[in-house]
Amino acid sequence: MIFSRRVTRMPDPAQAPVGRADPILNGASHYVLARPLLPPYPAGLEVAEFALGCFWGAERLFWELGPGVWITAVGYQGGTTPNPTYEEVSTGKTGHAEVVRVVFDPAVLPYTLLLKTFWEAHDPTQGYRQGNDIGTQYRSAIYTASDAQFTAAIASREMYAREISAKGFDAITTEILQAPVFYFAEAYHQQYLAKVPGGYCGLKGTGVACAI
Repeated sequence: MIFSRRVTRMPDPAQAPVGRADPILNGASHYVLARPLLPPYPAGLEVAEFALGCFWGAERLFWELGPGVWITAVGYQGGTTPNPTYEEVSTGKTGHAEVVRVVFDPAVLPYTLLLKTFWEAHDPTQGYRQGNDIGTQYRSAIYTASDAQFTAAIASREMYAREISAKGFDAITTEILQAPVFYFAEAYHQQYLAKVPGGYCGLKGTGVACAI
């Protein structure tokens, strides 16, 4: 993940790769939870999507939350190219972020706990990077699936901004948007750190607790 080209500004959409009509991932089961990754999902579940750097470690963080998580999956979101490949995203020309999708039962696992996990797991003040991972695909973002999620995400950002500012950190750069199209990443990226336990993980939080 750390060998991607270091693009630190959003690309011109006119220069984005053309992409493709067919999805990259046509079907797979979660390596840990043994459930289908692709929708439709059971009634009563919600979808939440987060970008917080390299999606390998970020995905593990969420599936390890335990009961209430139906599946997690990694993909690309927030860019121009339809059904992009990892290689295309890594050029910085597609405009996509590396994203984790969390499908969860809000009756068991509240969305606010997902937000708390998100804020505490990375440094949301770094712009187009997370640690050694530099590029627009590593930006911090929350992509929301409902008005309720959007309102909760905005409130959490305002609260956490006060908390980390009091500890001397810069302003938060996290973007919060109604969810753009989510494109599933290739099968080998899904649950990567369960398949390769010693694989790379660049996650590092600020050490400031989120008081949700």
